[in-house]
Amino acid sequence: MVSGEAPRPSTDLELITLSAGPLELVLSPATGGSIARFTFRHEGREFPILRGCEGAPDNVLAAGSFPLVPHVNRIRGGQFSFRGRTVRLAPNMAGDPSPLHGQGWLSPWRVAAASGDEATLEFDHPAGEWPWSYTARQHFRLEQSSLEIELGCRNQSADPMPCGLGQHPYFHCSDATRIATHVEHVWTIDEQVLPVERIAATGRFDLADRNVCGLGLDHGFDGWGGTARLSDPAWPFAITMSSPDARFFQLYSPEHGGLFVAEPVTHANAALNRFEEEWSGLGLRILEPAEEMVLVMRLSIAPADS
Repeated sequence: MVSGEAPRPSTDLELITLSAGPLELVLSPATGGSIARFTFRHEGREFPILRGCEGAPDNVLAAGSFPLVPHVNRIRGGQFSFRGRTVRLAPNMAGDPSPLHGQGWLSPWRVAAASGDEATLEFDHPAGEWPWSYTARQHFRLEQSSLEIELGCRNQSADPMPCGLGQHPYFHCSDATRIATHVEHVWTIDEQVLPVERIAATGRFDLADRNVCGLGLDHGFDGWGGTARLSDPAWPFAITMSSPDARFFQLYSPEHGGLFVAEPVTHANAALNRFEEEWSGLGLRILEPAEEMVLVMRLSIAPADS
């Protein structure tokens, strides 16, 4: 269980290690509240479940996973309108004119509590360029065969705030790595990875049971079934990702291979650029003052022969 420790500030060198059975999870609060490493011990060896690093990540893009809050993916041109207010945000990743993933992934988080198999991280965002104050919270719970992450965001402003959540886990892959999940539609994208057209997820976009490495995809899907099975003959385990709060799914599988990202997310890419009347259908929430929304992601780890 989580201990009742008082909140304490994180430092650049602080890592938190959780363990349960064959699983070990290393968190880097100062690096965007990210996962530095998540591993499985088997027959005296340690196998990575997520792409990871030794020690604290040099930057969040070297981490194994990080939280997306209070929106996911891109805002076209860094500008959107909401109830008479125009919000303008500067780019936050080199080479991309559209800011993405909110503020949480680029900010240090504090440690609110930690024990042997659970930890809670928190991040307070004061109103600024994103003109609403909010508090984000991640609760990590490690069991002998699973990791559960509960990500929450509470609107601390006096006005309603648009909100969306996601997780951004990286996985290693080879020519034999497979994904099996259900999606109904996909958005085609332009050269800036922004959505163009929503079409049926068939052909190269069918994720029902296929190799997931080197696909040349960076696309958002809707009608996601809420679970995805990931496997590889070289892994001594299979991974089942589940997220009952997410109706949308983002898959990044670069042509050069070696890794992929499978993101459970609550709303579509660039949804903030649509009219507010469309937001609900695209998964965006509007949080009233003091209201919170939550996204749970579970990674279940089963022996490969089970």
